[in-house]
Amino acid sequence: MASWFYASEGKQQGPYPDGQFRDLIAQGVVRPDTLVWSEGMAGWQKAAEIPGLISGGGTPPIIPGGGPPMTAGGAYAGAGSAAGGSLSVDFGIVDFTWRTLVMLILSCLVIPVPWVFVWYTKWIVSCIKVPGRPNLSFTGNAMTMVPWFFGFIVLAVVVGYSGVQVLNLALFLVEIVLYWMLLKWIVANLASNGQPLGLSFNGSIVGYIGWNLLFAVSMITIIGWAWVAAAQLRWIYRNIEGTRREIIFKGTGLGILWRGIVAAFLSGFLIPIPWVYRWIMNWFASQTELAPRGSR
Repeated sequence: MASWFYASEGKQQGPYPDGQFRDLIAQGVVRPDTLVWSEGMAGWQKAAEIPGLISGGGTPPIIPGGGPPMTAGGAYAGAGSAAGGSLSVDFGIVDFTWRTLVMLILSCLVIPVPWVFVWYTKWIVSCIKVPGRPNLSFTGNAMTMVPWFFGFIVLAVVVGYSGVQVLNLALFLVEIVLYWMLLKWIVANLASNGQPLGLSFNGSIVGYIGWNLLFAVSMITIIGWAWVAAAQLRWIYRNIEGTRREIIFKGTGLGILWRGIVAAFLSGFLIPIPWVYRWIMNWFASQTELAPRGSR
């Protein structure tokens, strides 16, 4: 049986068993405009918007997908979250600085790379705020990366010693394939409130290689890479499945270009790098929107 929460005067009430919750409806405690939530719903919704709840006709249907009762700050986790909204990123400069320095130092030692990558990814993912998906987290295990990473290192050493140029191209293609596998792995290991989101990246390996080759060629044009990057990001988002909302990148190539130039210039002074990184991430997040499928 479902357990229910409802919001009253800015506070979360519950959980209540289905029968008791229906008594609250009958008593008028829970009204049609009261925000309610039950396990399986993507976010808070008005009671009147849930078929069969206010009318009392049988057990209310549970909407597929996980979702938490309320965010840590007490805000409702996307009241009407199915309608979507833009992402945001929030992290402290000091936190970013020391974590990034640790990652760079340990990465120079090569062997710790899988572990430090997972450690850093867990932190950066936790800083991303998604409408209706609070407490976003990454649950991947570093041991998954170990055979990919060290296999590539061995292959790179062999190719380097062979001196055969055609093998360098093959190594480049292998690297792209590994990034494709990494992307699929990261998406599949995203969770909200400790519950897997059940997402998957289904973009083809051929398509992914094609986009990366196009990006490499676009560098010749000096500025064309920005438009390719925007188009590639839209392609990646279109191929993320397992969510009732589609992911849309609204940013333009021009927006990426001038921000990239400013970021490169400011990063040359070293000290502004943390602020620049947060600025860029916030822009990309703000340009990433969740919207009901078929709404466009």
